[in-house]
Amino acid sequence: MIDLAAKVRFLSDAGSYPHAASFVEARETHMSWVFLTEDRAYKLKKPVRYPFLDFSTLGRRRFFCEEELRLNRRLAADTYCSVIPLRCTKDGSLNLSGRGRAVDFLVEMKRLPRADSLDVRLREGVVTEGDIRNVGKLMAGFYSGSRPEVDDGNLYLESLIREQAVNRAILGQPMLGVSDAALPVLDVADIRFTQLIPSIKARIKAARIVEGHGDLRPEHVHIGTPMQVIDCLEFDRSLRIIDPYDEINYLGLECAMLGARWVRPVLLDSLMARLGGRPDDEVLAFYGAFRMLLRARLCLAHLLDPVVRESERWPRLARSYIAAAEGELSLVSPPVRTLSRSRAGA
Repeated sequence: MIDLAAKVRFLSDAGSYPHAASFVEARETHMSWVFLTEDRAYKLKKPVRYPFLDFSTLGRRRFFCEEELRLNRRLAADTYCSVIPLRCTKDGSLNLSGRGRAVDFLVEMKRLPRADSLDVRLREGVVTEGDIRNVGKLMAGFYSGSRPEVDDGNLYLESLIREQAVNRAILGQPMLGVSDAALPVLDVADIRFTQLIPSIKARIKAARIVEGHGDLRPEHVHIGTPMQVIDCLEFDRSLRIIDPYDEINYLGLECAMLGARWVRPVLLDSLMARLGGRPDDEVLAFYGAFRMLLRARLCLAHLLDPVVRESERWPRLARSYIAAAEGELSLVSPPVRTLSRSRAGA
């Protein structure tokens, strides 16, 4: 039995690769190991099972590697190369040269310059309005080419309901240290959500919902030639079923968290010019608050890991996202805490 540690050791050796690699940098994430050479990146999915994904079998890992390749070629065809089997010979030695039985699978990608990612460019102040308009045009073309999800658009509403319930369950836990800030915002978000369900259902009925990217963050947007968007969410299709304005609004909010508040209106205007059908401000504000609460929850999820890294960082970052959610909800009505007190006194 070849365990994960043996695979990581093999793939961390520059001599393991069929092309000439002078070094390998191994990076671990929650769900994978990524091995970086001079011009390539290889992703190995961990044999893990969580409530939201299952990579526990070889067959499932192969399937999701193939899904990752297929889905990411929609917006980054030049980057996603192939799925490569990691094989083991009878004597127990591993190889990438096609000898022996497959014991795992890797997604092979071209390595993109980190300096071209949108988050880096924003921090360095080298992003232009034209760059952002081009991002908006790229995503608008992507959405307009996606088949409207009329039949299963309700997956989007179901996902909002389910994920907002999980937001409350996690952010409201006193032991995680942010419930005092989160609960008033969650209360108002829930009220708004209930009020806006008819509007969201109307957008579903009007075929405004598509299969999108699923994880549209600045670090996944590369302002190179050609412009590319990488790291699509591959493990749950229901989380890719989305209102394009929700997804683009979220990208704009993440840019605002980096200090670039000007990006969001440019993105939304670019989308409106191509797609039309912009939701009203109340719906956009709820979308933004929901995504910021979700990001706060994902920050706190790090505190539930068996081994917690940077334990002081995650509550602090979660609070910044909760504050952003409060700001979104306060854009279109009285401040969140005023509404929350009114509700408590009702």
